[in-house]
Amino acid sequence: MAAEDPKVKVEGLEEKVHVWPYLVRLEFLCALFVAIGLTVWSIVIDAPLEEAANPTKTPNPSKAPWYFLGLQDILVYFDPWFAGVIAPVLIIVGLMLIPYLDINPKGNGYYTYHERKVAIWVYSFGFIVLWISLIIMGVFLRGPGWNLFMPWQYWDPHRVIALVNVDLPYALGVRTYNMAMLVGGAIVSGYFALGTAAYFFMERKAIKSVGFLRMFIKVQLYLIMLGMVIKIVLRIGFNIKYILVTPWINI
Repeated sequence: MAAEDPKVKVEGLEEKVHVWPYLVRLEFLCALFVAIGLTVWSIVIDAPLEEAANPTKTPNPSKAPWYFLGLQDILVYFDPWFAGVIAPVLIIVGLMLIPYLDINPKGNGYYTYHERKVAIWVYSFGFIVLWISLIIMGVFLRGPGWNLFMPWQYWDPHRVIALVNVDLPYALGVRTYNMAMLVGGAIVSGYFALGTAAYFFMERKAIKSVGFLRMFIKVQLYLIMLGMVIKIVLRIGFNIKYILVTPWINI
């Protein structure tokens, strides 16, 4: 197996370098530095362990391990069926589908940014915004009662915040149930329809290379990821609980 170096060309042909020792040696050095850094970090900083579990006293707030706090924080903005089931399934299935949806050969065997800007930025957005930022929020900003505390605020265990959560159609002035269901459905359908149309218009050339079905699935995953961020912003900034309200399901 050989890794291609796009910067080295001989008579118009790309020269190839062997994975061993060039790539393996670099990866081994990176892994070595990371292991040394983690070892020093673990020696210098104590693990944030609490006292032994007491069945008669429930800690406030009661938090999951840090690597699950992202999912626990999503429960603030979405129903349990979505935050606990749909969102993790979409994350796992989406990651599994990447090799089948992204068939662009650029970047195979070598590291590149200029040729894969969109892919790198989309992945970075999902990983940092929808995972790392939620973990940081859950660890450092979620205090007693799972209330949101800024770093300069005292974690008051008696703090009570009365949130007046409303549905988006109600905030827009819609008061009847049937009309609210239609308005919410139109907003959700319009978001996916306009987002899909806009992406297909901007990436018309990509459809020929990857195909309609791959492009469609990829766009829907993008829109769901962006829609989760929009819903979190609506919840924090405007106390919007649901966008689509029906007798069977609320979104």
